[in-house]
Amino acid sequence: MSQHIDRVCVIGAGTMGHGIAQVSAMAGIDVVLVDATAELAERGYHRIRENLEEGVKRQKVTPEQRDKTLARITFAGDLAVAGSANLVIEAIPEKIELKRTLFAELERQVSPGVLLGSNTSSLSITDLQAPLTHPQRLLGLHFFNPVHINKLVEVIHGRQTSKDALESALEYVRRIEKEPVVIKDSPGFATSRLGVLLGLEAMRMVEEGVASAEDIDKALELGYRHPMGPLRLTDLVGLDVRLDIARYLHQKLGAEQFRPPAILERKVAEGKLGKKTGEGFYKWS
Repeated sequence: MSQHIDRVCVIGAGTMGHGIAQVSAMAGIDVVLVDATAELAERGYHRIRENLEEGVKRQKVTPEQRDKTLARITFAGDLAVAGSANLVIEAIPEKIELKRTLFAELERQVSPGVLLGSNTSSLSITDLQAPLTHPQRLLGLHFFNPVHINKLVEVIHGRQTSKDALESALEYVRRIEKEPVVIKDSPGFATSRLGVLLGLEAMRMVEEGVASAEDIDKALELGYRHPMGPLRLTDLVGLDVRLDIARYLHQKLGAEQFRPPAILERKVAEGKLGKKTGEGFYKWS
């Protein structure tokens, strides 16, 4: 039997985490936003406030909606607050050992009935479940950036995910006015496997001098009606994130097309990670 989600804890207040917190609160759900320190969590809260203020300016959000949304969100630097939630979603860096450590700690903090979601874009849900005492309540909830605008959520069921957990997750996703797609656990799921492949090939084209990043993106936007080209999207997601995913898919699938291009390795080594650092395939400053 699915459970009604009325209190969500989001762990990680960065690009994805604060967006997940925002859309949950806008749907009338109480949210606690957690990061390594209260200061980092508060920074995520302020980014939510900025998003909402922009929405008011654009007349997409009313002042009343803004105020009610912000009132539903609290923030903290301690995992102990997760115990009051009935859904906990992690949005921490794409490192499997980090996520496993977090879920092991969460099992000590929350009751067995609490649903656990991972915002991973490529890591195996089954692998994340393996060390857990209650693996049946863990699944993937892969949101897309920017969360408050993008309608899609991949709901990924691992080998041990229960039917009740899946139904509860689908109910939550629909409540926050997103469109779920249900995916069986597989490296890269559906979107990352396809999207990363397109992005890596675009990088190779830049590397080979086939065309500029701008013209490659324009070709996909105008010729195939992509809302955003793969290289600009890479800058928004983060080149370091793309590199981690590419390495993981190359290892898991053993396919040469997922081997990270030298240009991606080099830019990450130089600290050119995309919009968050001011430069990636584009200059953002």
